[in-house]
Amino acid sequence: MKINEFNHIVLPMRTELLSYALSVTGSADNAEDLVQEVMLRLWNKREQLEAGDKLKSLAITMARNLFLDQQRHESHTAAMPDRIDIAVDDRSTELRDEARLIRQIVNQLPPLQQQIFKMKEIEGYTADEIMQITGCTADNLRRNLSRARTKIRETYIKIMMKGTKL
Repeated sequence: MKINEFNHIVLPMRTELLSYALSVTGSADNAEDLVQEVMLRLWNKREQLEAGDKLKSLAITMARNLFLDQQRHESHTAAMPDRIDIAVDDRSTELRDEARLIRQIVNQLPPLQQQIFKMKEIEGYTADEIMQITGCTADNLRRNLSRARTKIRETYIKIMMKGTKL
């Protein structure tokens, strides 16, 4: 599917998808995040999609499955221990460990925040490019970046504070 076909066929489904996501999640912010994640996944699969495919059914199924995955992930992570021990031999080892820890924290972010954070901070995409790829608005992009950065910072500080108390 070409970009203009994607924009013409998939983007108009966003409103219906948002209504469905809101009914499932019960939260406007979570519904918006879920819809943006579905749009991002559809964008990434656009070359495999055909205009005649049942795209609306696919999008709703993706939204439902993502929501269920998030629910399972939340129930599993609530039961997992938070403690991470980091041994520091020298500064280079410490820096490698910090980088590894930050990668782990980034990998625990919700998929959309993770993707947007990586595109912006690691791959160097501009905000306009990210908005075009994900289909999110400028406000949603800023909000997701802010949430990702805040979560990374809070988790990192929490882990480091536990490490200093040991």
